[in-house]
Amino acid sequence: MDHVSRDVEALRRLDALTRRLRRECPWDREQDERSIVPHTVGEAYELAAAAHAGDDAKLLDELGDVLFQVHFLSLLLEERGGGSLSAVAEHVHAKLVRRHPHIFGDVEVDGAGAVLRNWDEIKRSEPGREPGIFGDLPENLPGPLYALRTQRRAASSGFDFDQVPYEGVRGELDELEAADDREERFHELGDVLFAAVNVARKLKVDPELALRAASDRFRGRVEGAAALAARDGREWDALDPDAQLTYYARARLSSGRDEPDRNGPRAPDPRLPRQPDG
Repeated sequence: MDHVSRDVEALRRLDALTRRLRRECPWDREQDERSIVPHTVGEAYELAAAAHAGDDAKLLDELGDVLFQVHFLSLLLEERGGGSLSAVAEHVHAKLVRRHPHIFGDVEVDGAGAVLRNWDEIKRSEPGREPGIFGDLPENLPGPLYALRTQRRAASSGFDFDQVPYEGVRGELDELEAADDREERFHELGDVLFAAVNVARKLKVDPELALRAASDRFRGRVEGAAALAARDGREWDALDPDAQLTYYARARLSSGRDEPDRNGPRAPDPRLPRQPDG
């Protein structure tokens, strides 16, 4: 059996299992797309974590979970006559062909940037799309991703910086420091975060993954600091801030990366190619 036949057979078996669960499992019978989608989002985050960790076994496992979500949601669509798994596959096939005219047509491109510009232009011209630069941009995305996609949409219209806008972050930090009431601080902090995402975009760094990696690194070092304190017979929560900082510095050094500030670890540089919006 060749690999195509194996793939088809494996997908057939998964489809049969999905349908059986929908018929026979009390929990699966109660679900609709609104109750399932939170699970889909969760599985997508777990898939992203596995991919970022470079763990192939975990990646295989999480890809399976996401694939099952696609099967289940497609089955719900089929039940009300709105489509099917095959319709989903045909739809995305047609979309990918349409948005790659440099492969399936006579358009010439000079690099990945041109591919993405064509993608955005073709997407805006497709029927059923909301008009405007930000048409069909979901507002319920996580904050960093929403900011990133907002900036990408603006950039696709030509509104963008030529250079990495480091000064934008510095300027927004100055305005945040000068803010003198709660509402103004709220506004200026949002601008700082938005400017930081803009820098990430220009550096081709995924801000969501970078922030999560920084948070995980900080968490690990605080846990390491607490363990060092416990080894000395001291309780972390009972230490004063200076003592906690001393243990944190030791944990930071033992992790193999010395950083000069007390505000936790600096974000990593996971350089990722820009992915086109769906």
